[in-house]
Amino acid sequence: MNDFTKNIIQALFNQDKINNLLRHEIQQAVNDLLESELTAFLGYDPYARNGAYFRKIDTQFGSIEVQVPQDRNCMFHQHTLPD
Repeated sequence: MNDFTKNIIQALFNQDKINNLLRHEIQQAVNDLLESELTAFLGYDPYARNGAYFRKIDTQFGSIEVQVPQDRNCMFHQHTLPD
């Protein structure tokens, strides 16, 4: 049983805990997706990155904060999140 499964079982009967768990998992998934999107755009791994900026996104489980990565030449424009 993985950590997510254990956490969801523990939170199963508490709506606030489930919302917090899902918000955290969505935030992690979006951050991972943005990193992958930049890697695919660059065609190689992280050393050409130039930091990130933070952005708040409202979800049905509450607000999440994501890190939008940037490349050194400022050519990358993410397409995962709405503008």
